[in-house]
Amino acid sequence: MLRIGITGGIGSGKSVACRLFAVLGVPVYDADSRAKWVMANDVVLREALQEAFGAETFAADGQLNRTYLAQVAFNNPEQLARLNGLVHPRVGHDFEQWAQAQQAAGVPYILKEAALLYESGSYQQLDKIITVFAPQAVRQARVLRRDPHRTPDDILAIIGKQMSEEEKLSRADYVLRNDDEHLLIPQVLELDREFRRG
Repeated sequence: MLRIGITGGIGSGKSVACRLFAVLGVPVYDADSRAKWVMANDVVLREALQEAFGAETFAADGQLNRTYLAQVAFNNPEQLARLNGLVHPRVGHDFEQWAQAQQAAGVPYILKEAALLYESGSYQQLDKIITVFAPQAVRQARVLRRDPHRTPDDILAIIGKQMSEEEKLSRADYVLRNDDEHLLIPQVLELDREFRRG
């Protein structure tokens, strides 16, 4: 079974591409949403987070206190690295269990969708990488339409924290161009045929 990673900067359309693969029956592991689940439910990680960031990491009802964690970690590179160092290995463990279940079910290939595929090191668990690409101006316009609460400066700040598009493209095995000039569906269908052939 092939393990394919799919990544792309904010607004590139990687989630749209993943939905197309899912329509074709491909199991997709959404690392970002699974990370939230793991942070809330993984006992080992919960204990490690409380030890690292204090009792306030979880509210009285046991829910993850995302606001507190964001304040503590996201504007402090050292604390963010500490948080990622705790979360990414546990998400990697969760992915490994999921992937083994998919393999047992006999699927030809799976997708792992992650914004921070390279940054987290999780690309090392994968056979091939797809980068979904769109020019920055297109990405910014999409995010402004999708997330009206964000300002152009917010989006630039997020882009500034992500790996550059040039770096992602240079490291990719495949590129899906989602730039409003190339049709995405035929590109996905072509990759699906290739991956099913193994």
